[in-house]
Amino acid sequence: MLKTTLLAAAAALALGASFSGAGTAVAAEEPHVTDYSFSFEGPFGRFDQAQLQRGLQIYTEVCSACHGLKFLPYRELAEEGGPALPEDQMRAYAAQHTVTDAETGEDRPATPSDHFQHSPDAVAPDLTLMAKARAGFHGPIGLGFNQLLHGIGGPEYIASLLHGFTGETKEEAGVTLYENHVFPGGWISMPPPLSDDQVTYADGTPATVEQMAQDVAAFLMWTAEPKMMARKEAGLTAVLFLAGLTVLLWFTNKKIWAPHKGAHSAGDKRA
Repeated sequence: MLKTTLLAAAAALALGASFSGAGTAVAAEEPHVTDYSFSFEGPFGRFDQAQLQRGLQIYTEVCSACHGLKFLPYRELAEEGGPALPEDQMRAYAAQHTVTDAETGEDRPATPSDHFQHSPDAVAPDLTLMAKARAGFHGPIGLGFNQLLHGIGGPEYIASLLHGFTGETKEEAGVTLYENHVFPGGWISMPPPLSDDQVTYADGTPATVEQMAQDVAAFLMWTAEPKMMARKEAGLTAVLFLAGLTVLLWFTNKKIWAPHKGAHSAGDKRA
């Protein structure tokens, strides 16, 4: 019986070692995602309004040719905590785009209540929730430990992906693939969308590939969670309220019940 138990334990240890080795191999092949320091990270972080406006410009001039933002209404562009465009600029931006009227079936200029377009390319994913759908940071064997420290890493994944092209290409089944050291598998069908000085920023920020990648990644984080600033403010208010309530309850307990507890203890001692 003891011999059987020892053999079973040895087999379990060997199996565990093999799985551990496989997990190490997978971790070693996992693409590297750069941990960028975005302004909105942390409990007190806030979106950089200028960065969101630059990201909107990159999306409009580059990304919108293939990708859509179908869950985002144009009016959000003027809301506090986001790009915060003036009302007239937001309406003018919406009017530059056409939508199909649900009632008449005819095309018309978009209004603030309309949503951004769907992806013009059928195989190109919608980007509205991309920053929340992609996890850039993983812990050992997929346990997600790094996400406790660094967050899910969606914006970091997007910025790293856009900056991760090597310039190498290959063709498979008649499709041209582009080498990218961040994309799983190392090859992606999307050509490099960004190049230095591809756009001209109104605020004079140098339009390098890395800068543009971070700007559009921050913008896509905002599209995925446009009410993040309001959520953080509500959370901070709740924490402060609960802290104050805790102090008041402690003093109430001390004022009302402490004398009775003291008298009860004294009576027990006399008994």
